[in-house]
Amino acid sequence: MALNIISNYAANVAHRNLSASDEMATRSLSKLSSGTRVVSARDDAASMAIGARLNATTEALKTASVNVGQANSMLQIADGGMATIDNILVRMKTLSVQASSGNLSDTERGFLNDEFVQLREEIDRIASSTNFNGIQLLGDGGDVAIEFGDLAAAGSGEALVPVNGFDNFAITDNNYWATDTNTNTVTDNSFEVNINYGAGDQVIMTVTSTIDGAADRTQSIDITDYRTGGTTAISAGDNATLNFDELGLTFTVNTNFSASVATIRGDNTGASDFGTATDFNGSGLNSATGNIVTMAADNGQTLQNSINFQVGAGNTANDRLAITLNAVDSDTLGAGALGTQTSLLDLGSNAIGTAGNAQSAVEVVTRAIDDLQRARAGVGTYQNRLDFAGQNLATTQENTESARSTLLDLDVASEMTAFTSKQILVQSGVAMLAQANQMPQNLLRLLQ
Repeated sequence: MALNIISNYAANVAHRNLSASDEMATRSLSKLSSGTRVVSARDDAASMAIGARLNATTEALKTASVNVGQANSMLQIADGGMATIDNILVRMKTLSVQASSGNLSDTERGFLNDEFVQLREEIDRIASSTNFNGIQLLGDGGDVAIEFGDLAAAGSGEALVPVNGFDNFAITDNNYWATDTNTNTVTDNSFEVNINYGAGDQVIMTVTSTIDGAADRTQSIDITDYRTGGTTAISAGDNATLNFDELGLTFTVNTNFSASVATIRGDNTGASDFGTATDFNGSGLNSATGNIVTMAADNGQTLQNSINFQVGAGNTANDRLAITLNAVDSDTLGAGALGTQTSLLDLGSNAIGTAGNAQSAVEVVTRAIDDLQRARAGVGTYQNRLDFAGQNLATTQENTESARSTLLDLDVASEMTAFTSKQILVQSGVAMLAQANQMPQNLLRLLQ
C-alpha cells in the first residue's frame, strides 16, 4: 500500500471500529440501566411482543386477585349478617316453645308475642341494611325514591316542573319516608306543594306529607324574598335550595320560581296561588291537580339474582364467577326450599299470641332455621371456591411472571461482562485512533 498524507486509511478503520465499539457499549449500558434485555424492538422484536402480552396478563391477574379478595369480603359480610339472624331465630324458637305451654295466660303470651314480632322486624332490618358497597346481600333495601314519573304530562305532579320554577327534589330523611305499616310498600306516601298569598303581603310555601294514605306533617316557609326583585331573587342560570327539614325534603328552584312568587304576590286575591289555580302562571299546567308527588321503593336497592366477579384475565365465561345470594328476610324464611310453605311473615301480628299459634310458630321457626342454614351453606360454598380460585390465580401469576422474566429480564452478570469487554474495545479504539493519526507525521521526515 502506498504511503500518503492525504488519505489516512488506518485512521478511518480505527474510527469505524471505535464507533461500533462505542455503540455496542452504549446499548449495553442502556440494558444495564433499565434492567431489561430488550430495550427496543431492534434487540428482539419477537420477545418484546410476547413479553408485552405476558406483562399485560400478569397485571390483569393481579387485579383479578384483588377481585377475589373483594368477593370474599362481601361473602364474609353476608355470613356475618346470617349469623346474627341465626341467633335471633334461636331466640324466636325459644319464645314459641315457651308460649306453647298451657301454664301461661293470654297476657303473658302477649308479652312473648310482642318480643317475637319485634325480633321478626329486626330480621327484616338486618336483611335490608346488610350490603357491600351498595350491593344488597340478604334482601331488598329499605331506601325510598321519588316517583319522578309523576312529573310527566297528566301526572299527579305535572306542575312541579322547571317552567314553574322547580328543578329537582331530594329526600334527606329516608327513615321518615320509609315509614309504612301496610303491605303496599311506600307507594301511598306522598307530598303536596302549595304556595299561597298570605297576610302581610307575604307568600308562603307549604308542603304536606302523607304517610300510609293519611296526612302526617306540614311545614311552611316564607318565600316572599325569592320573588323577582326580592332580596334573594334567583338570577337566570342560578339555583337555590329550599330545605324542609321536618319532612326530610329539599327543593331546588330556578329563576322561574322567583317569577312564580312574584305572580302570586302581585295577585293578592289568592286566585293565582299555586295548588289552587287551574292554569298557574300561564304555563298551561293545572297546579290544582298537579302538585302531588308520590314515593316509590328504590329499585337500585333490590337483591340481585347474581353478582358477577371477574376472576380471570380474559373475556370468557370461565374468567367470571357468578355468585348467587338468597334472601333471608321474614317473607322468605320458613317458606321452605320451594317457597310454598308458611313463612315468618305469614304468622301475622298475633304470631304466638295463643297456644295454637305458638305451636304452629315452632314448626315455622324450625323451618326458617333450616332455610337460613341452606343460605349460609351456599355462602360457604362460594367462599371455598373463591379460595381455590385465588390460589390458582397466584400460581398462574407466578408462572406468567417467570415466563415474562425469562424473555425480557437482563442477566446482569453476563451483560456486565460484555460491557466491560466493550469498554476495553472503546479504550483500545481511542488509543489506536491516536496512533493512526500519528502515522502521517512520520512521512514528514522524508521531506526534511
